[in-house]
Order: sequence, then C-alpha cells, then structure tokens
Amino acid sequence: MREGIKNMNKQKQLRKDVSPYEKADTKASVRQLVNTLVPFFALWFLAYQSLDISYLLTLAFTVIAAGFLTRIFIIFHDCCHHSFFKNRRYNKIVGTITGIMTLFPYNQWAHSHAIHHATSGNLDKRGVGDMWVLTVNEYKEASFWTKVAYRLYRNPLIMFGLGPTYVFLLTNRFNKKGAKKKERWNTYITNIAIALIVTLCCVTLGWQNFLLVQGPIFLISGTIGVWLFYVQHQFEDSYFEEDEHWNYVQAAVEGSSFYKLPKPLQWLTGNIGFHHVHHLSPRVPNYKLEEVHNNTVPLQNVPTITLKTSLQSLKFRLWDEEQKTFISFHELKRRSVTEKKRKIVAQSKVEL
Repeated sequence: MREGIKNMNKQKQLRKDVSPYEKADTKASVRQLVNTLVPFFALWFLAYQSLDISYLLTLAFTVIAAGFLTRIFIIFHDCCHHSFFKNRRYNKIVGTITGIMTLFPYNQWAHSHAIHHATSGNLDKRGVGDMWVLTVNEYKEASFWTKVAYRLYRNPLIMFGLGPTYVFLLTNRFNKKGAKKKERWNTYITNIAIALIVTLCCVTLGWQNFLLVQGPIFLISGTIGVWLFYVQHQFEDSYFEEDEHWNYVQAAVEGSSFYKLPKPLQWLTGNIGFHHVHHLSPRVPNYKLEEVHNNTVPLQNVPTITLKTSLQSLKFRLWDEEQKTFISFHELKRRSVTEKKRKIVAQSKVEL
C-alpha cells in the first residue's frame, strides 16, 4: 500500500473516485438528526425519572445516552467540515447547537480541526488540533520535566480520564491566541448558552440530580471521543514524515486507520471508524463513508484495527522515525539497556 499510493496518478484517481460522494443529502441529514436527537433526549428524560427507582437503572440509561451524545458530536464534526448540509449557514446553525450540547465552540473547533486535517502526520507542523507525539530522538533529548509531562500526558488514566474533563470543560471555554472576531464571539455565545442551560437544569431538577445524570453521560462520551481520536492515528504502522516528504493522500490513507467496529457501535459513532475515508475527503458526510470504503478498492487495503487489536495502541508512546513505527517506553528502555551492554562489550574489546 505504501509503495502503491506514492504514484501521483493513482492518488489523483483515488480522489477523483471519491469526489462523487462529496455531496450532502438533506433528507439523510434530517433523518440522522431525528434518529439521534430524539432517542438522546428520551434517554436523558428516562435517566432523571429513574432516579427515584434505582441509580443502577439511571446509569444504564446514561451509558446508552452517552453513545448517542457521541453520535451528536459526529454531526457537529460534519457541520464543522460543511459536509452535513449543502448550505453553509445550516451547517453553522446545527453545528453551534450540537457544539453547545457537546461543549465545543463551533468556529474555534472547526478552525483547529481543519489544521489537523491539513497537517496530520506532518512532523514539522504538529501542535494544533492533534495529540502530543514525540519522536524517539526528541524524547531522548528532552529535559527531565518535559519527559515527566509527556509520560503523564500519555498515561491512559490521564488521557482518557482527566483528559476529556480538561479539554471539554476548560480549554474549550477560552479562545485561542489570534482568534478572529467571529470565532471569539461564537465561543462567548457557546459559553453563555452552556451556563444558562446548566443553571436552568440545576434550578428545575436540582444540582445533585443534574450531576448524577449529566456526570456519567459527559465522562463516558468524553472518554469515547478521546479514545476514537487517539486510536485512529496512534497505531503501530502509522504515517509520520517531515514536511519535505509529507504527502496529503498518504497521510490520509496510511496515517488514519479503518476502525472496524461491530455494527451497533459503528452506527452510534457515526461511521467515524472509516477514518481513512474521512481524512482523504472531509466533505463526505458520515452516512456515506462506508459506501465510499466499499466501492473504492484501494481504500479497502488500509491499516485495519478491531476492538481487540486497538487495545494494543495503549502501549504506543513514541514515534520511531527510523523504523517508521510507534514504540512503547518499555521498548525504548530495552533498547537503551541493549545499547549500554553493546558499548561495554565494545570497550572491553578495546581494552584487551
């Protein structure tokens, strides 16, 4: 695949084959809004009603509701790419509303996510809209405190536990440096709307009840979201290159995995498992991603991971530029020990 996709003519043909799918279907979009929002609010309502019966029952409703909130985020995500509706205004309206529901400012995230797509896998343009990745050499040369910070950042308990809370509740509330006026105001409006909704819920439902229901929904959906973003770029033979060798198409189909999920999970996650298709063409609506994958042969020969194999990505910490693969901290330590032994042996031979 790596050799075949380097051919420029094949790359042009691949993008040409995908282009017919880059059109939103208004009926399909509206249908997805209905079959996502209605069940979510129904589950949300049932979760509150069940508080007087059993909190275990409440948790059951919140777990399913979290799945639907993940699906709402995918709709928000499509709106940020202007792929959910043909009309950009409709995308912004629905995107802002679903952004409020998922705690993401529409304009701010659309901007940073666009940069992520334009630079994914580019070692010289990391830092915006992506996860912190250090190469082996960068880690070796880093200061003690940078190493500590990086190890904490890559720790699963922090990345998938504290990470969603930090990003969704804190960093999303502030505008980035240099943000334009529209982006700043969209963030302000989103923050005000979130504050009003939370206040209204606490006053009418009680703050304890609000936390008992909204807490699990937020934590579970947040963890799912971070996991999906992480696992679809952090797999063993991913794609990272310096700018002069970086290629958009290669980064899309080799640096974004096909996360083959069971059908119910595929539906709840809005087909985002077909991430290679999405990165190749962000204008393809989520409900057409599987169709593109099934009808485009080259896209079927991409890195594929399953629920079971995706768990292996938890050990991947550093990118090895020489071997073009992710390695663990344990592997780096093993290499260091081996290198020290080799040097000791070499030194002994010199002394003899």
